[in-house]
Amino acid sequence: MSVRVRYAPSPTGLQHIGGIRTALFNYFFARSQGGNLILRIEDTDQERATSEAVQDLYDMLDWLGISWDEGPEKGGDFGPYIQSERNEIYREYTEKLIADGYAYRCYCTPERLTALRTEQERSKSKEKGYDRYCRNLEDGERRELEKSGKPYVIRFKVPLEGKTSFNDVLMGTISRKNRDINPDPVLVKSDGFPTYHLANVIDDHLMGITHIMRAQEWIPSGSLHILLYEAFGWEPPFYCHLPLVMGKDGQKLSKRHGSTAVRDFKNDGYLPEAVMNYISLLGWSYDDKTEFFTREELEKVFSLEKINKAPGVFDYKKLDWFNGMYIRQKSPVELRDLIIPFLIRDGIIADPPTDDQEKVIGAMIPLIHERLKKLGDVAKMTRFLFQDIETPKPEDVIPKKANAAKALEILNLSKDLFKGIWGSGDGADGEDMEQLFRDTAEKLHVGLGALLMPIRAAVTGSKISPPLFESVRLLGKKKTLERIDRTIRLLEQKLEQEV
Repeated sequence: MSVRVRYAPSPTGLQHIGGIRTALFNYFFARSQGGNLILRIEDTDQERATSEAVQDLYDMLDWLGISWDEGPEKGGDFGPYIQSERNEIYREYTEKLIADGYAYRCYCTPERLTALRTEQERSKSKEKGYDRYCRNLEDGERRELEKSGKPYVIRFKVPLEGKTSFNDVLMGTISRKNRDINPDPVLVKSDGFPTYHLANVIDDHLMGITHIMRAQEWIPSGSLHILLYEAFGWEPPFYCHLPLVMGKDGQKLSKRHGSTAVRDFKNDGYLPEAVMNYISLLGWSYDDKTEFFTREELEKVFSLEKINKAPGVFDYKKLDWFNGMYIRQKSPVELRDLIIPFLIRDGIIADPPTDDQEKVIGAMIPLIHERLKKLGDVAKMTRFLFQDIETPKPEDVIPKKANAAKALEILNLSKDLFKGIWGSGDGADGEDMEQLFRDTAEKLHVGLGALLMPIRAAVTGSKISPPLFESVRLLGKKKTLERIDRTIRLLEQKLEQEV
């Protein structure tokens, strides 16, 4: 059997971690089996579907390198299947369901349905949902309603007795009593568009889908879909309901945990190969030790048997670590090409960079290569090398367990040390500078960190920066001493005010 899978998102929002995980699992399973991946846009909810969501889908699949294998030909290329363009197909099959006695037209008004729901809540009735009123209309009454042209929806006749079961690759046999299924759900809305359930089943059959991999939240719909397959007389595909993606608190991943839109991760400077690798490990593992996979490796080794039943836990810090490891693998030239768009975006350098800026970029890459977690952090980390900085606040210059007078003493001392270093020519390299300051810290009986903290804040404008002495050498004598002098004057003014 040739494997055929699909990724079928609804374009009502941006692509999120859970959805892209589903896309990746389907993609890698298709590739590992020599099968096909179909992309289908399920836009039957016309009120909520947006062009922005569709474009985001294309952009994120392209960014991650997920390609589909077939679809309607558009301009020489295969586009995705789009459900809103297939209404005639759904209408044909809906009429067949009505003719065969599996569906019916329902003329109940929104007001009647609201009143029904209100009464059920008031009386705390065990019966919830639609009361199947139009299912039991007399033939004459039904003919009169059809002639009247009154708006209607089309509902599916869920059996009143028995249960419906299906097998899931991960979960085993899943059964549900028919009376617990949403009573007679709508298949076609009053606007003529099918609901998810109808279009989904018809398309999966017509497109020859052999395996459906989707989130576990769709398990309750499984029994209804099986009933639809049975009503059409079709063989259902294999089901594999994927484990949820959770936050570290054990709750389903959502915006309260942080960003979940894949576009945000791209904009923050995560590498597509890092995101692809990490997301592929959310609920799937090859063995107990292997964490890093190339796309080509995943296309070979991915299998349904390796999917875990337990939820995958999305750890933002673990993704940062993954991304940092992938950044380390980049050559200096590759990293330069990756960071320049972020420096331009954040207004740090010109577009294109000037010759002087190019020189600084080339020189700073060794300083940040081992420390960068996200490409988007490069502006904050290196801005002091390209632009002047604000003089830090006094409290940002004073080390712990010290005061303004001590910080002033350290800065005056550092100024003299730097003058001595630069006065002898080009100056010592970063290691020689560090050793000089280390020796000075020992003489003063202070920790090296306490000695360097006021210098770092004065020179870089931050308590965290690339290696200080290499940064100072790159910044140069004039700017380094000017920034130290400005901070010295600030601390002197503070001490004068305290007298």
